[in-house]
Amino acid sequence: MTESQRVALVTGSARRIGAGIARHLHAHGYRIALHAHQSGEELQSLAFDLESERPGSVLALEADLRDVACVPDLVEQAVSHFGRLDALVNNASNFFPTPFGQVQPEQWDELFAVNARAPFFLAQAAAPHLRRQRGAIVNLTDLHATQPLRDHPAYSAAKAALEMTTRTLALELAPHVRVNAIAPGAILWPEQGKSEAAKQKLMERTPLDRLGTPHEIASAVRWLLDDAGYITGQTLRLDGGRTLT
Repeated sequence: MTESQRVALVTGSARRIGAGIARHLHAHGYRIALHAHQSGEELQSLAFDLESERPGSVLALEADLRDVACVPDLVEQAVSHFGRLDALVNNASNFFPTPFGQVQPEQWDELFAVNARAPFFLAQAAAPHLRRQRGAIVNLTDLHATQPLRDHPAYSAAKAALEMTTRTLALELAPHVRVNAIAPGAILWPEQGKSEAAKQKLMERTPLDRLGTPHEIASAVRWLLDDAGYITGQTLRLDGGRTLT
């Protein structure tokens, strides 16, 4: 198979970092199964752009990853459409505060469903196809998987679970499938906004003194998929050095 025939399923790929990953992989020859839940318009727009660049290279899928029953179907639709699967990028995430003492079980379940459970069951569904291609998985975790974020205990715990999932899957799927993760620091400011004082405080804790970029995340994803042939079970902390402070 030529490189242009490789296929990647990228969850949460309609916007922001996920869209950056999808565009970058597509530019480097991948055919892409895009996924979104609540960003249907952005999903279709991105699919149109990429398909215009290379006809027959894109599939757009919509699914709610909180519904575990729909998770295997995402993989099957991608494989049915393209005939193979070489890479799974678990980028989809949800994020909201859950101050301790006020956390509701449904909040805990929602955060774990998207951030930890869905990546595990996507990997399980994708594993037979990835084994055939000697493919790879990249999970997007968070620096807060190891450095808890105040007022976000459930989110931090869910991302920590994804880090351990990365390591356990690396062991279970070796030697044919590699599994790694990226833990981003500050890449894009939250859409709900952040005060200038909070931005400044965060930059003071970032030795490289700047935001990262979606392109830097996307480049790291592609490196882990394509070039890091002797690396598995690892988390790349792409955070401008913030875990040093």
